[in-house]
Amino acid sequence: MPQFQYSRWQQHIISKALQSRRVLVLAGSRQCGKTTLARAIATDVTVYRTLDDTTLLAAALSDPHGFVRHGDNLMIIDEVQKAPVLLPAIKQDVDVQQLPGRFLLTGSANIQALPGVSESLAGRIRKIRLRPLAQGEIKGVPAHFLPNAFAETFLPDSSLQATGEYSLKDRYILLALRGGYPEVVRQSEEREARRWLNDYLNALLDRDLQDIINIRRRDSMVLLVEVLAAWSSKFMDIAGIGTGLALARATIQTYINALEALYLVERVRPWTKTDYERVSKQDKLFMTDTGLMAAVLRWRFDKVRLDGEKNGKLLETFVFTQLAAQRDAQEDDYQLYHYRDREQREVDFIVENEDGDLLGIEVKAGSAVSKDSFKHLYWFRDHMAKSKRFVGVVMYTGEHVVPFGAGMWAVPISVLWGA
Repeated sequence: MPQFQYSRWQQHIISKALQSRRVLVLAGSRQCGKTTLARAIATDVTVYRTLDDTTLLAAALSDPHGFVRHGDNLMIIDEVQKAPVLLPAIKQDVDVQQLPGRFLLTGSANIQALPGVSESLAGRIRKIRLRPLAQGEIKGVPAHFLPNAFAETFLPDSSLQATGEYSLKDRYILLALRGGYPEVVRQSEEREARRWLNDYLNALLDRDLQDIINIRRRDSMVLLVEVLAAWSSKFMDIAGIGTGLALARATIQTYINALEALYLVERVRPWTKTDYERVSKQDKLFMTDTGLMAAVLRWRFDKVRLDGEKNGKLLETFVFTQLAAQRDAQEDDYQLYHYRDREQREVDFIVENEDGDLLGIEVKAGSAVSKDSFKHLYWFRDHMAKSKRFVGVVMYTGEHVVPFGAGMWAVPISVLWGA
């Protein structure tokens, strides 16, 4: 394997899906590895076309039907959001040629969110999400955390150790500050990594965002991104987010939707499968990469390690990025939620599997856990889960897997990628 070439969890999912589906969309933020993965799937007979090539883009816009016409082999179209006019042409093609494996499209923006797009390819398309590298992908470990957790099997990363210079919590913070963009992961210099992330964000705001929305005030969008980075892991509150931005509420919501379409921020829905009237229905907001989050906020290691609020926010967002990547890499269906009620009882993450079993996860930035750390998990088990099977987990920055009663566990954060 070439240096810095990582095996992506979605590769086997895509290869299998191409055997039964006519059109696949591999979606994710720019520079998360979509093109590399698409090329890894391509064979000698695959037709590969990237719309980053200005000539190919002009051809696609000029003659969409001619552009997508090809034989019986797979056609890969990279950055398809640049030419939404291709979607009706693709629909016509796959309605005539009803064979699986016709098209693999990659997109750095949610195609359905683009202005003027009315063709959904409903019934013909499957969307597969690719995120920045998860720690398990960097280490070459399968995505087995979720099935293991429901089976109450927890495997920490034994190679993650405290050193004379860094505590175990420090090591987690350093991983989170780096994030998962492949270009950043391969950087040895922290300063260069930060510079790349800042350049990356500027390029998105100056170019890609313009394909989705007309931004009249770039300075306001820059400030909004900074506010959203600081808001990561908090509950959605447009009024609070807009404080000091001098933007109308509707504009803020439109801008946030655009950033979601570029896969820079993401919402986690509330778990509301109960008749308990005091359950909150607010979404939780997260940045999709902790390296980008830290770069936007200009956070440095020494600034974060001793600030409980900062490292708590960073590590909860880091756990979200790993959980979301694990969920997306599963063949089985796992739904990711959070829980909160008006009595201020919260569970950071609730995962539900296909059988309706529930996994509750609390994230603790500290290196010590007590029975009190489980109080909301106990309450949720007894009052919300009821007859459902429930496993409660407190993820912390220590090193031991410790039981705290039936179905309750304190586990190191590294179980998310342990082997």
